[in-house]
Amino acid sequence: MYAEAGARETTEGRVFTVTGGDWDEIVAAAGKADDERIIVNMGPQHPSTHGVLRLILEIDGETVTEARCGIGYLHTGIEKNLEFRNWTQGTTFVTRMDYLTPLFNETAYCLAVEKLLGITDQIPDRATVIRVLMMELNRIASHLVCLATGGMEIGSTTLMIYGFRDREIILDIFELVTGLRMNHAYVRPGGLAQDLPSGAIDQVREGIKLLRSRMPEYDKLATDNPVFKARLVDVGHLDLAGCMALGVTGPILRSTGLPHDLRKSDPYCGYETYDFEVATADSCDSYGRFLIRLEEMRQSLRIVEQCLERLEPGPVMVADKKIAWPAQLAIGPDGMGNSLDHIRNIMGTSMEALIHHFKLVTEGFRVPAGQAYAAVESPKGELGVHAVSDGGTRPFRVHFRDPSFTNLQSMAAMCEGGQVADVIVAVAGIDPVMGGVDR
Repeated sequence: MYAEAGARETTEGRVFTVTGGDWDEIVAAAGKADDERIIVNMGPQHPSTHGVLRLILEIDGETVTEARCGIGYLHTGIEKNLEFRNWTQGTTFVTRMDYLTPLFNETAYCLAVEKLLGITDQIPDRATVIRVLMMELNRIASHLVCLATGGMEIGSTTLMIYGFRDREIILDIFELVTGLRMNHAYVRPGGLAQDLPSGAIDQVREGIKLLRSRMPEYDKLATDNPVFKARLVDVGHLDLAGCMALGVTGPILRSTGLPHDLRKSDPYCGYETYDFEVATADSCDSYGRFLIRLEEMRQSLRIVEQCLERLEPGPVMVADKKIAWPAQLAIGPDGMGNSLDHIRNIMGTSMEALIHHFKLVTEGFRVPAGQAYAAVESPKGELGVHAVSDGGTRPFRVHFRDPSFTNLQSMAAMCEGGQVADVIVAVAGIDPVMGGVDR
């Protein structure tokens, strides 16, 4: 029974008259009412969004009944800007898309340009091995950020500190090799911007040794931690059918048990010759994705070691001088390649060489008309590039299939029917970077 009260004013004040009723009637009335469901905005500055993402949630109490993404807050117009720069300058744009995986952006773009040029088989072996080495180090760095931010979002500040601490090891290597911690523009059509500097191989070896020694710390801190598992197990569930319907790739797809990895299924940069395993899980949840990223870091360390064994002396840029950007010259004190050796080499060769260099840098090389698609396995999934040339020195159109954009579609499927607190865990498991979504 429930009490129903009516009020009326009298000379003695407000008087309440209380009568009885049926509880089933109030339950039925509450079920028909919509005023208990509210719309909340999570973001666009929420820390769990890995960028400027807005989540629009309809909630009933603590349960998410509907979830939608609001994107576009970080739009940079990179794809359009590529149409106004030459093919080589394009690397300085694409490296800024997913700012946690710059070397994958650059490599995918350059593989597509090299397909259009027809020089895929002419890329020097040393350049290809260094590309693989840098990408696998970048994979580890990206996964470390995913684990660190994911831990921070559920209250594990120690996991955050460990992740960013170990990422610094890799960023120091990147700074030594490319001059920058991010936004490198190191991979160029035809090869690389420059060779590895002295001391780089030793620093990579030391970095691998240190990273491998610290991998067990993540198992001790998180893998078997009952509190950590309670927050991730059975959260953000998405099965194989859901992944296929939404085009989801990367660790989310592999958490369903399907070992789909472009490095194995559609090899590039000689990945078919490297010895490594594709990490999978069969849990279809955020915990499985965490385990996959942890194992992928171990596999990447294996690949980097193999790269160091394969490094042989040689050029790092294609031999065709009509395409080759100067790559064998030292970087000077200004960090831009304008060293005295660089200037003497150009100015002292011949007038024709100087004119050719001037035209190559200012106009760029021409790419035969056509279109090409190239894809790499980025830390987040399939990163594809569709490049179109009209025969000029600039791209006619370049479109990226960024895995963060595609995978973000799964947010609603993972979150609806779950708790508000689990939305943060699910988004962290997707690991979206909004620079890639809003390119």
